[in-house]
Amino acid sequence: MERTLPEISLGNVTFPGNAFLAPLSGITDRSFRRIAERYGAGMVVSEMIASAALATGHEDMHRRLGKPARLPHMVQLAGCEAEWLAEGACIAEDAGAEIIDINMGCPAKRVTNGYAGSALMRVPDIAIGLVEAVVKAVKVPVTVKMRLGWDDADLNAPDMARRAVDAGAQMITVHGRTRQQFYKGEARWEPIRAVRDAIDVPLVVNGDILSFKDAQEALALSGADAAMIGRGAQGKPWIVGQIADQLAGRAPKPAPQGDDLAALVVEHYDLMRDEYGPELAVRCARKHIGWYLDTLAETANVDAEQRKAVLTEDDPAVVTRMLGDLFSDTGSPSAERTAA
Repeated sequence: MERTLPEISLGNVTFPGNAFLAPLSGITDRSFRRIAERYGAGMVVSEMIASAALATGHEDMHRRLGKPARLPHMVQLAGCEAEWLAEGACIAEDAGAEIIDINMGCPAKRVTNGYAGSALMRVPDIAIGLVEAVVKAVKVPVTVKMRLGWDDADLNAPDMARRAVDAGAQMITVHGRTRQQFYKGEARWEPIRAVRDAIDVPLVVNGDILSFKDAQEALALSGADAAMIGRGAQGKPWIVGQIADQLAGRAPKPAPQGDDLAALVVEHYDLMRDEYGPELAVRCARKHIGWYLDTLAETANVDAEQRKAVLTEDDPAVVTRMLGDLFSDTGSPSAERTAA
């Protein structure tokens, strides 16, 4: 018998669904989050923001503070020094953040070399000190995202999660890999069950959730209350909302097709032009266009020369016209295929 998922509330914030969009640096920017939100995501999280850079006025970190249209504003911060993390949390709160998430899961070397991200799982006392500092600094709920552990020799997520909750964290998200796995192999959802047994606050499972079936299995094995979708949403920002619908027992909204898909891709490109400026947006949007084309290729033929042309074109007006030509009237995966 399938478990009925609880409604998740943190402080005065209630999430409208149990499928969340993961924070992916350089990917889930304000433009991407706005589209995922419109298609029914239960929560969207900002890109990872370096707290020290935010506190010292780094322009790109402030850009990442962009708010959702209607969903609660959840901001993820990274850092390894309590002073900077607390100050960054205060800046985010002043900018409208309603939830502060602390990153203890990023595996990137540029992050872990400074003992931030998943490297914090090697220094639990420092990590918990960061949670205490942020909880003390802000009035909004504080949450933590982590991995199973640094490596298989020390799967310390259950103890880290318990201590984080004791320090004031109100929700824990666990990616089912160790740091040393990076994104290789398969995510392991079953070991997250030990985290469920260690804490009494909402738990979110993350890692390799690409479909509703994956979400069901991940939730069942982990005992988590919500599923977080990351790379599975690349080229399919609607899939988070589809999974949220299905977890709630509703028929998923259909994926955009034909002219609707063309309009969505063009809209995404235009949103990125507003967010980054025309010149930078051309480069930043290429990966998204590539993922949309990968999704389109699941059900339609995509001409290799056309693909190359749109991904190398520098004129925004020409890119917009080419996107319309590529995606219009060519079909798209059905809701059943993308969310089943």
